[in-house]
Amino acid sequence: MFPFKETKLEENRVIRTFEENIDSDELIWHRDKEHRYVTVIEGKEWGLQLDDEMPVKMIPGQTYYIPKENWHRVLKGYGDLVVEIFKLPELPE
Repeated sequence: MFPFKETKLEENRVIRTFEENIDSDELIWHRDKEHRYVTVIEGKEWGLQLDDEMPVKMIPGQTYYIPKENWHRVLKGYGDLVVEIFKLPELPE
């Protein structure tokens, strides 16, 4: 079971909601099979950490790029975190 609720918008676009009451231990390091653009819709003090990088605060309205097969994790903040994810199987030429 995943630590979020997901609503599919299109084949390659989803909305994910991480609820405020999630246990931080559920937010594990992981990799995805496709490149992703993650746009923060709402959330306070949530973070994103990519492998070998310092965590960054996720700011509503900002978009973050996560390369496929790159280890990363979400860091818990306050309130619910709602993001839109656009998945790219391959980068455009």
